Amino acid sequence: MDNRRKAKGGGVMSERRRRGRSWSRGNRGYVLLKVDTVEDDAWMSQPEAARRLGVTLVRVGMLIANRRLIPAENPAGQAGVTTVSVQAEGTWRANATKRAKWARLLKDTINWF
Repeated sequence: MDNRRKAKGGGVMSERRRRGRSWSRGNRGYVLLKVDTVEDDAWMSQPEAARRLGVTLVRVGMLIANRRLIPAENPAGQAGVTTVSVQAEGTWRANATKRAKWARLLKDTINWF
């Protein structure tokens, strides 16, 4: 059976191509983020951002992935988001129409893939 795969041309060459790939299928969709370090007063932890916005921690992660919240580190190196982005998101949520919220949900869902 192994000889048949090699004879069809899919065996050894396919293995080489898979090993030589510059990206892993397991990491597809994830991008390494360059995160800025900001002062403590301009930084907020992700759980605190979730509480302020009234959403789950998973939703905060989705908002970061869709570039709605700006990721940042505090001087201690802890991951979080900028307070400005949380305030902007809160303002948008308070003032957006249902149509705008649905349009954004559709756009974010499409961008997720």
